[in-house]
Amino acid sequence: MSATAIDADKTQETAANLADRLPVPVGYKMLVIKPEIQEKSEGGIVYADSTRAKEEQGAVVGLVLRQGPMCYKDEDKFPTGPWCKEGDFVLLRAYSGSRFSADGKEFIIVNDDQIEGVVADPRGINRAY
Repeated sequence: MSATAIDADKTQETAANLADRLPVPVGYKMLVIKPEIQEKSEGGIVYADSTRAKEEQGAVVGLVLRQGPMCYKDEDKFPTGPWCKEGDFVLLRAYSGSRFSADGKEFIIVNDDQIEGVVADPRGINRAY
């Protein structure tokens, strides 16, 4: 397990600050922001920038910012309704989707069916190595 941890509050703050400038997903796509990684450990160790960047790129948790108009509309595929909603932290496969950055933050556009699960508290959830 990774030694770094997700900073959920900073992830939400970053998303709010960039929201008006980000692309609007189309069709069944959704826009997810990759998490901010804490700058230092609980014990006070400051993580190197390269360590934080690696953790952000390979993170398996993200915050759903926007959903396209066709997300979860296929009743055959989603008979019980949507798997997640805007504002949810979700579990994704590492390195999935179309990635881009804005102001040094990483975003990903994924299909509605690429969501692996909803996460109540993303802190402490990291990709297994």
